Amino acid sequence: MIPKVKDLKLIATHMYICDIYNSKLRSSCERFSNNCNPDFTDQEILTIYLYAMNLEQRLKIKQIHEYASDYLRSWFPLLPSYEAFVMRLNRLSEAFKNLTGALLSGYCPRDCDYSTSLMDSLPIIICSGKRVPSVAKEITDKGYCSTKSMYYYGLKLHALAFHRPDHLPFPESIVITPASENDLNVHKQNWSDIPLC
Repeated sequence: MIPKVKDLKLIATHMYICDIYNSKLRSSCERFSNNCNPDFTDQEILTIYLYAMNLEQRLKIKQIHEYASDYLRSWFPLLPSYEAFVMRLNRLSEAFKNLTGALLSGYCPRDCDYSTSLMDSLPIIICSGKRVPSVAKEITDKGYCSTKSMYYYGLKLHALAFHRPDHLPFPESIVITPASENDLNVHKQNWSDIPLC
């Protein structure tokens, strides 16, 4: 059992996910097969994932599934096995992309300076530059991280964020590229046409 306060947060999370799923996310993860209406819904998977990450600080999928199995089984009696949960979660990657966009645009703080944006990037390291990568070879390549003074194989996360005085900037847009991509090229390709910025 979970405390009543957390029960209410779980219900609020599920209601929000159901609303946004029906209005914005359904088209990005729609199935065109005989299994288009599974017993354990996409909304339930999204709810468990976001609830466990946000409120319970479970950051690994195995931890999320174990938490749901131990404490949320009364709310989600049809919770699938760990393997099925991971497979279903991976199929929702586009839904997560659209959900992130909706959350970023819908919850922008009032103190954002819309005329000033900041841009930065960070490496997503798959392996060091001395090794040959064995995963995600199609989307990764070799890059250099000057803050860590190292070559690496992986990706780079680029973020454009609204300036907020005395606070962390609020993300406006996020782009993931291969590690060798330069910040200026990403800016020209994705953000150079933003007006009044």
